[in-house]
Amino acid sequence: MKLFPSRTIAWYMARMFIVRSAAFLFGLIVILESLDLLGESGKILAAAGNSEADLWLYVSLRVPQLVQLFLPFSVLLATLVTLATLNQNSEVVIFKAAGISAHQILAPLFLAALAIAAANFAFNESITTRANQTLKIWQDNEYRHTPAERKPARESWVRGGDDLFRAAVVTGSGAATRLSGVTIYDRADNRLLRVVMADSAAPSLSAGVGSGSGFTGWQLSGVRVFDVVRGTLTTLPDLAFASSVVPRQFTTASINPAWLPLWELWPQIAEQRAAGKSVDSLVAAAWHKISGPLSTVLMPLLGAVAAFGLARSGRLFVRAVIGMFLGFAFFVADNFMLAMGNFGAVPPVMAAWAPFLLFLLIGEAVLIRTEE
Repeated sequence: MKLFPSRTIAWYMARMFIVRSAAFLFGLIVILESLDLLGESGKILAAAGNSEADLWLYVSLRVPQLVQLFLPFSVLLATLVTLATLNQNSEVVIFKAAGISAHQILAPLFLAALAIAAANFAFNESITTRANQTLKIWQDNEYRHTPAERKPARESWVRGGDDLFRAAVVTGSGAATRLSGVTIYDRADNRLLRVVMADSAAPSLSAGVGSGSGFTGWQLSGVRVFDVVRGTLTTLPDLAFASSVVPRQFTTASINPAWLPLWELWPQIAEQRAAGKSVDSLVAAAWHKISGPLSTVLMPLLGAVAAFGLARSGRLFVRAVIGMFLGFAFFVADNFMLAMGNFGAVPPVMAAWAPFLLFLLIGEAVLIRTEE
């Protein structure tokens, strides 16, 4: 009834599994980074002032991305090789003859995979997030080290109910928010009624100073109103436009989940939600920061089909292929559900966790049906 009936066997399998996982990860990174560097080295060296040191800088920023992407693949391949080797050498038969069940045989691999998942999560949130941001900014600047010129104006589109707001320039925050080059598409029941254009806009507050306390709408200056129904254009010095669009919707910056660790992403999501913006894709990405690394724990279960069955039956290769198919099917399903979550087709929690739970049940069903 012990989880590890033999500490010697447990340590032997865990050590074999971890060494093979590290070897596969190292091999994949060396091959893929070499191919990637061949394609990017010309662009890097083409930037004025860049040298060979910048190639190594690119490698140091790209490797964390490759580790995050290919660590689960490495664990899957290590699982198949480890279990197939144990099966080929009849060690699995010896384990089972000693009274060790299939789940007890796989238990050391589960524990080792859980440790790998924890290390992967810590690595992704502390190192990969910073590398993603640094590399993206560097690439957007065409690999130049000179600071990119900042645009003085930033366009912002906001939706409130049926109305659409466009501001060419946004300055300040809260009650001091100021919009310039404002265009408001006033709609009702998905029908455009009028287009309101203004030189500037400021929040209208009946009481308080916060963006949500006593907010009634926007005070527009230099107004031109085009009535869609009548086809007339009216010019006004100012106009009070009632709207549910609050200043915070213009001042909250867009979020890239790949640039923020999980403990910073959740507060940013709460701020976006308070501003009335859609956060489904951000929530799905936040949950996937946990379910993604945790997928390594599934690999020993999905690859377990390669461990059992007589090696002399001639079906060991077929079993290994089935295990590889199950593993890659999980990665396909995981990416598909994450894309569906980004489109809002499924709830964000389901998008992040449904593939994990589904293939956990599939792996357990196969293992119990065939071996237990």
